[in-house]
Amino acid sequence: MLAHLHKRHIVAKPGFNRWWIAPASVFIHLCIGSVYAWSMFNPPLVKQLGVVASAADDWQFSSVVWIFSTAIVFLGLAAAIGGKWLEEVGPRATGFLAACLWGGGFIISSLGLYFHELWLIYLGYGVIGGCGLGLAYVTPVSTLIRWFPDRRGMATGIAIMGFGGGAIIGAPLKGYLLSLFYEAPTYLGKATDLALITENGRRFVEMAGNKVEVVVATAKDMAAMPTVGPEGVYVVGSGSTGATSVFLTLGIVYFVVMVIAAFSFRVPPADWKPEGWEPDKSKKTARSLISENHVHIDQALKTPQFYQLWLMLCFNVTAGIGVIGVAKTMVSDIFGPSLPGIVDASFAATYVLMISVFNMGGRFFWSSMSDYIGRKTTYNIFFMLGALLYISIPIIAMQASVNPAIMWLVMFYGVTMLIFTMYGGGFATIPAYLADIFGTLHVGGIHGRLLTAWSAAGILGPVLLTQLREQSIYKAIHNLASMVDPEVFMNRFGAPLSELDTLIQTSTVSITSMMEIVPPGTMDPTPSLYNTTMYMMAGLLIVALISNWLMRPVHPKHHVENSHPDFLSDKK
Repeated sequence: MLAHLHKRHIVAKPGFNRWWIAPASVFIHLCIGSVYAWSMFNPPLVKQLGVVASAADDWQFSSVVWIFSTAIVFLGLAAAIGGKWLEEVGPRATGFLAACLWGGGFIISSLGLYFHELWLIYLGYGVIGGCGLGLAYVTPVSTLIRWFPDRRGMATGIAIMGFGGGAIIGAPLKGYLLSLFYEAPTYLGKATDLALITENGRRFVEMAGNKVEVVVATAKDMAAMPTVGPEGVYVVGSGSTGATSVFLTLGIVYFVVMVIAAFSFRVPPADWKPEGWEPDKSKKTARSLISENHVHIDQALKTPQFYQLWLMLCFNVTAGIGVIGVAKTMVSDIFGPSLPGIVDASFAATYVLMISVFNMGGRFFWSSMSDYIGRKTTYNIFFMLGALLYISIPIIAMQASVNPAIMWLVMFYGVTMLIFTMYGGGFATIPAYLADIFGTLHVGGIHGRLLTAWSAAGILGPVLLTQLREQSIYKAIHNLASMVDPEVFMNRFGAPLSELDTLIQTSTVSITSMMEIVPPGTMDPTPSLYNTTMYMMAGLLIVALISNWLMRPVHPKHHVENSHPDFLSDKK
């Protein structure tokens, strides 16, 4: 069976319509593109035991967000290793393996949730699923570039558009399934009606002579639940967020869809080209970065152009991936306090969906546009305009907190959506940029190795975001604590101010709970939590701009006929 997956068995017959490859590519990328809706899982994962609020033994946000990062890291590693293998065995074999890894990763993660073992989720979704992501990402791109040599930018845009649009289906599907499988925990009553006990930062209620651990859910906490319930005290370990069943269901669905798509792949015959099409040599001469020569996959690593493109992709992804990973949390943090009637759980979920819409649209628009204005000009636009947009986010957030108005929300929406079009456009245009500079001989393998930049960004982006955010939260809570009457604090949390750090670590004290006891008129610090991060992201884009500005054609000594003795066998 595995032998029949090899590319020698899937060479297209005469008359095959190359456009049939496009829907198969899009479906695979739609499945793996649901990784962009990971932020939908953040709230239930940090409340897996408490369900309506984080319990002391629940996973911290800073721990959960690294699952997404791990998947991106292994995406790049698998693409780098599997890219060359893809050239040998063809798209059907790699597509089938990708389906097994991506779907299997979800199923293993469901076991991690069931047994409350975080390492299983890292292994399943992060490592195994991430490897499936990498193989599934490069397979359609490499295939489409060979089927559409006359429209490289558009071809890569078609495939990678599906990846950017994965959350369009993934976000509402995950939201629906989470609501479907959600079970509310046991409600004990209002906090004012019960004798709460605090020990080592944990909250307890004595029932029938036994201490039962509980969480205290605010009205804001309950408003974010799939089924709205009363604020008050709930038993830890009762109820379910529904995440376990969601992971299991998605694993099965993604596997089936990706296997069907993988078996639809064909490869063009040797020396095939579209009927009536001839390369426009005058066009290539006018644009010096478009080369008629080829560079071997191993030789590409010896060129400065590879590392310039690597840096550009890494910093462009770093700037966008950190925001995408916490998109739902960020919009709620910035505008939830100032516009509570508008920015609620439903709005945040829709915001995640729209990120995917603009991400997907940007992938097709910018990659197709690059066929006309050139890849270098396209990336110059990404980095110059992107830096200005990132700098504008803190200004908008500050104005929204001082003067709550729908205008600032509209501006924030517009700025971030434009950022996401260029973020997606950067992914979609980079394979065509590689084909221009290194030729098409090993473009799939070179693209796979370049995606290690995505792996690096998968670490760098969330590190910058979470570390700076955690520091901002810690500082904000301490600033609020300095304004609170110690006796009021003691009555609210059952512990003195001297135990504030312990209460923060156990999620008993948060900015939301502190805002309930600070003096009237105190400004909520939540909208400013991301300021430093946005300024740093803008700086990274400036560095990427310089790298792109210095891009030059590959030196002839690196061309395959001059540098690699196996040129003829490789070309065959």
